[in-house]
Amino acid sequence: MIETSKNKINISRKIVERKEIIFVEGDMIIPDAKPDILNPISLSGIPTIYRKEAMEGKIRIDGSINTYIMYLSDGDTNETRGINTSLDFSEILEINQSVTGANINLNTKISSIECKVINERKISLKAAVEVNIQMNTNEEIEIIEDVNNKNNIQVLKETVKINSLIGSGNTKIHGKETIQIDATDNLAEIIKANINLVDKDIKISYNKILAKADAEIKILYLTEENNIKLAVGKVPIVGFIDLQDVTENSICDVNYEIQNIIIKPNSAEEHSIYVELESEISCHAFEEKNVNIVKDIYSPYEDIRVEKKQLSTMSSKKVIKERNQIREKLTINQLENRRILDVEAIPVIVDEIKTNSDLKYNCEMNLKFILFNNQTSKVEMKEEKINFDFATNILEDGDNVSTSVILEVESQDYVVQNNDEVSCNIDVSFEIEIERDVALQVIDEIQENGVREAQKYSVVIYIVKKGDTLWKIAKRFGSTVDSIVKINNIEDENKIMVGQKIFIPRFYQNNVFNILEKANDEGTISIS
Repeated sequence: MIETSKNKINISRKIVERKEIIFVEGDMIIPDAKPDILNPISLSGIPTIYRKEAMEGKIRIDGSINTYIMYLSDGDTNETRGINTSLDFSEILEINQSVTGANINLNTKISSIECKVINERKISLKAAVEVNIQMNTNEEIEIIEDVNNKNNIQVLKETVKINSLIGSGNTKIHGKETIQIDATDNLAEIIKANINLVDKDIKISYNKILAKADAEIKILYLTEENNIKLAVGKVPIVGFIDLQDVTENSICDVNYEIQNIIIKPNSAEEHSIYVELESEISCHAFEEKNVNIVKDIYSPYEDIRVEKKQLSTMSSKKVIKERNQIREKLTINQLENRRILDVEAIPVIVDEIKTNSDLKYNCEMNLKFILFNNQTSKVEMKEEKINFDFATNILEDGDNVSTSVILEVESQDYVVQNNDEVSCNIDVSFEIEIERDVALQVIDEIQENGVREAQKYSVVIYIVKKGDTLWKIAKRFGSTVDSIVKINNIEDENKIMVGQKIFIPRFYQNNVFNILEKANDEGTISIS
C-alpha cells in the first residue's frame, strides 16, 4: 500500500480578462424651468456600478450614468445652460468562461456620448460605457507532496513557486463632502461634472488592510449673473478590510468601484455644492509560496497506474505603480480672448510592447478644452492630442507573463502663453499588474495492480528520441533513473541528446538476467 503525504493549498486562477462596450440609450425632456435647446455644446458622464453577478457562461452588470449636457439655448440670447439626467442600465454579457460565484473586478469609463435633438424640448442620448472585466476563481486543492514508503517506488517531484491565495474581502464606503464656491457667486445650476480617483494607497498590518484614495470632483457651474466657474474638491475614500493572516509581505490586489454619486447645490446662502459618494473597495491577498508536488510515480517491480489532472494558477504576481510626466506645449488657434474653463484629459494605450525585461506603452492623451469666449460670452470646444511613451524594465522573461494596466490622470495644469500657446503639465499614473500563468500537473488517483508482468530482456540499448527524458525512458522500460545514470556515466540526468545510445538495465523481482544482444521493432537493441 502506497502511503503519501498531502498538503492543502489555495489557488487563484484568472479565467477572464476582456473589454466590453455597453451601449446605454434614453430620452430626456427638457424641464419646464429650462429654456429650449438649440445645440449641445459638451457631453459628459460619470458611470457607476451598483450590482455585478457571475453566473454560468455570463455575467450581469447593473449601473447608471450620471450625464451632464451643456447646451446652447434657443432664443435671442443663446445663453449657455445645462441639464443632467441619470441613464440606468442592466446588461447580461455572454462570457463562456464565467462560473457562478467567481470574483469580478470592473474598471469602467465613458468612451463616448452622443446627443440628438429631437425637438426643442426633447433630446435622445446614447452612451458607450467601456467595461474592463477581470474574473478570478479561488479553489482549495489537495496535492501529494511526498511518498512515505519509497521501497521500490520511483518518485518524480517538483518544487513550484506559486501565489497562494490568503483570502479576499471588501468594504463599502459612504463619503460626504461640501465643495465651496466663490462667496460672491449665486449658483444657478450645475452644467458639468466629472470624477477621478487619485492618490490611491494601502497600508498593511497583521490581519488588516487600510485602503484609501481621493475622489477628485471637478464641477462647472453657472451663476445667476450668467458666468461660468469651476469648482474643485475631494471626497476621501478610506476603509479597512479584515483579512486573516495578511501581513506586510503579502501581495494585495486592490480595486475601487464607485457605486453611486449625488451632486447638487446647497442653499444659495451657503455658496457650496453637496457631494455624496458610495463606493466599494475589494482586495485579494496572496503570498508567494514554494510548493512540493509529486508529478509521477512508478515501480520497476509493481504495476502502478496513476490518474493525473491539470490545474492552472498564477505566480510572480506583483502590482507596480509608476508615474509618467507629460510636459508639452500646444498651439491652439484662436485662443486669444478666450479663457480655459476646464480640460478633460483622457489617456489611451495604443500599443503594448514586451521584451525579456522591458515593458513599453505607446499612448495618446486626448484633450478636450472647454473655452469661454470673453467677447461673445459663449462656450467653445477644442480637441487636441498628445502622443507619449512610457517604458519600464520590471519584467522577468516578459514573453511568458500577462500584464494589465490602469491609466489615471493624477494631476494636470494648463498655462496659456503667447496668446495661442498652452503649456500642458500632466502626471499620469500607470498601475501595472503582472503575473505568470503556471500549469500544475498533479496526481489525482493511484492504482496498485500487483506485480509487473515478467520482462523478456534485462538490458536494453535505447536510441534517444525527441521529447525523451530519463524519467520517461526509465518508467517505460521498468528501470530507474539512478541505474541508467550510473551504467552510462551520465554527468547531468537532465541533459541527453537525440540519437544518443544508452544502456537501460531492467528489473524483475530484484534479479538481472543474462545478457544477449537482440534487435527489436522499436529501433532498440535488446540484450538477454
